[in-house]
Amino acid sequence: MIRLKTSVELPSVGLTGFETPLSEEESAIQSTVHRFARDVLRPIGRELDRMTPEQVIAPGSPYWTAMIEAARLGLDPQLIAQFPPEMAIRIESIISEELGWGDAGLAVSITASVMPMMVAQSVGNQELIDMCAGKVGCWSNTQPDRGSDGAVLYREEVSAHGKQSLGNVTAKVGADEIVINGQYSSWVSNGSVAQVALAYMAADYGDGFYGTGERGAFTNGIGVIIPLDLPGISRGKPLDKIGQRALPQGEIFFDNVKVPKRFAIALKDDYLGNIASAWSHAGTNMCQVFTGVARSAFELALAYCHERKQGGGLLIEHQMTQLRLGEMLRRLEMARAISRRSLAYSRLSPQTHPYASAQAKVSVTEEAMKIAHEAFQLFGGNGTTREYPIEKIFRDCRSALIEDGENYVLTSRLGVLASQLYQNGWTKE
Repeated sequence: MIRLKTSVELPSVGLTGFETPLSEEESAIQSTVHRFARDVLRPIGRELDRMTPEQVIAPGSPYWTAMIEAARLGLDPQLIAQFPPEMAIRIESIISEELGWGDAGLAVSITASVMPMMVAQSVGNQELIDMCAGKVGCWSNTQPDRGSDGAVLYREEVSAHGKQSLGNVTAKVGADEIVINGQYSSWVSNGSVAQVALAYMAADYGDGFYGTGERGAFTNGIGVIIPLDLPGISRGKPLDKIGQRALPQGEIFFDNVKVPKRFAIALKDDYLGNIASAWSHAGTNMCQVFTGVARSAFELALAYCHERKQGGGLLIEHQMTQLRLGEMLRRLEMARAISRRSLAYSRLSPQTHPYASAQAKVSVTEEAMKIAHEAFQLFGGNGTTREYPIEKIFRDCRSALIEDGENYVLTSRLGVLASQLYQNGWTKE
């Protein structure tokens, strides 16, 4: 039925746009995280953006204040999971969007920090849970020779007569011990500060690094949680980059590092499924975070258009400005819808897939970049100066088009997935 009104009023709208009414718990969580994003993340993110990478990670840096305050929020994923599933999904989305609205780099750092703990909890290993408690974590997968192709699932993704790259980090797996050599690349989020790592790499179980039969073109692998104070582990210089400068990234080197085999969270047969799950989680989080980043760009532009005069009137009085703001808001709402749908699919579908999550990451980050670009244009010359925060948001968004998988590569993998699904009967009458 049509719900008829007797008058036209302004629509209900909240921090996260045209949202259906939030429950009391959802509203309380949103308000708490928004205040944290506004009062802690946003000012600290701007301060860190102007510091050198070495200054960002130094003792006494505001970065550590942000991480400590984030831990005090008590946003434990296990607590959120106790809510009804659809409510838990909206809460998770709201939290990550608010963090991204505060600062992209710090939002990614906070999320990466808890990845080892989340996996330890998922496998139910109490020793690993205790090892990760209270520690800054990182997710180590990207390597100089294995970036967006870090996890390859189908033959079409490998050259016709070639093999998957072995990468730069390898493990020899024995009866009780894993010996690791090589390096992860500069792009490991929290790599220069982490105390524990969720790490994935090619592995030799005694029969070589490559599989047999149909898997002969693919490397065997292992997933392991590693305390980063073990002998033989060292770090490179923190990465100096254009965007998300509040996110410490850097190389991690392994020189005959011996890790107990009981620290493994995915051995030979479970490796691909495990890394796919971790990657899928990271992709859905990128969606929520960069919806928040896009929202921050839109809100800055909306406010500026009500302050700046051009052609004898405020910018907002010009029809073209109204069109541009409407286009930005439309894209923002679309990004939020995609990110929510992707998160729901990832959490509730009985058969999820990282390429399904990846396509949402591509769509949301592309829309965030378009919104940030349009906001930048509306600021005109002022947008190019550091006096206004839009130039920082623009740089933060640009990095996201490569982060957690370069967008063209991820989109091509969606094409591979479409082919696999078709061959399995999808879309056929």
